[in-house]
Amino acid sequence: MNEINRRGLLGSAALGAGGLMALASTAQAASPGEGGIARNAEALPPGDKVVHREASEVDEMPNFKYSLDGSTPKITSGGWAKEATAHQFPISKGIAGVHMFLDPGASRELHWHAIAAEWAYVLEGQCQTFVIDPSGQREINNFGPGDLWYFPKGHGHAIQTIGDKPCHFILSFDNGAFSEHGTFSLTDWVSLTPKEMLAANFGVPADVFPKGETYIMAGPVLSAADAKDAPLPPAQSHKFSLDGMKAHETEGGSLRLATAQEFPISPGMSGGVMTIKAGAIREMHWHPNANEWHYYLRGTAQVGLFGSGGRGKVAEFKPGDVAYLPIGYGHAIRNVGKDDLEFVVTFDNGVYQEISLTEIMAASPRYLLSNNFGVPASTFARFSDKSGFIRMPT
Repeated sequence: MNEINRRGLLGSAALGAGGLMALASTAQAASPGEGGIARNAEALPPGDKVVHREASEVDEMPNFKYSLDGSTPKITSGGWAKEATAHQFPISKGIAGVHMFLDPGASRELHWHAIAAEWAYVLEGQCQTFVIDPSGQREINNFGPGDLWYFPKGHGHAIQTIGDKPCHFILSFDNGAFSEHGTFSLTDWVSLTPKEMLAANFGVPADVFPKGETYIMAGPVLSAADAKDAPLPPAQSHKFSLDGMKAHETEGGSLRLATAQEFPISPGMSGGVMTIKAGAIREMHWHPNANEWHYYLRGTAQVGLFGSGGRGKVAEFKPGDVAYLPIGYGHAIRNVGKDDLEFVVTFDNGVYQEISLTEIMAASPRYLLSNNFGVPASTFARFSDKSGFIRMPT
């Protein structure tokens, strides 16, 4: 969490209950050539105090909300999966997401992803994963609620439910073009391979193999006693227990976030769970190095997104919804419900970075702020510079 403590978890949002600051738009046009050329630039008569833009000058602000759990699931004999990729959710170019449900006795078959790494957070139940890397090193891990896994791009892996209760989890992939329904599955490959080639490769009759892709396959229940794991040392392991780490807590909520520092196998993604108390706000900020993806578990959120060029949009989120906040876009998150707001959050970078608007304004000279906003410098003495990250309104 050093990177967070160093930069991101300082400051609090000077944001009132009315939502994000209204942003005025754009610029008075000049005639071609006015203002001089190269080193011979010259002043022009003052233009409008506030810039105004024509709607045609900028792209429309994209929709950044999608109902993952409201989408149509792919159902097979052992469970189901729902996905949110750039195909269904066009803004989500950097991260795709899946909600997967495995029945007791079911397994997500052996497969790999050619264009994306996989990050997971277990919601309910127990499961076991098997993974093998290009060197032949393999690992078997058992998972329960609050645990994470990470499988690098191209590493073969499988998932199987443990015990007599179902298991479901949230998956994130560091490529929005990825489709969970178009992955490289072992049964799919075998089904498309000539029988003679299969017989030569495996030394067994080809008719022992199933026809078609099984995807999530029903099967006999695997008891906890029979689910023997074989974990690697922590520095090499594909498993991390989020509930076992210390949360960063403030007056308004908490964040448990596993970055590559805590979870070394995961250099390309960070992720965890954020809780925001009723009435509190995750301050206005942006991430210079990563896209951000949310899956909402409980509560009601209001998210304000600033997209530059006079563009801003506010949306409300409930459980089962996902949000996508592009790299560099300013945003803030308010809990507008009566209960705690909780959501899974992932970033497509193993290093966490953020820049806080409150921190910037607290550090800036008052005369600079006075000039920027066109108000007296004394105005900013009323602004909060209290460290908060997630803060309660005063």
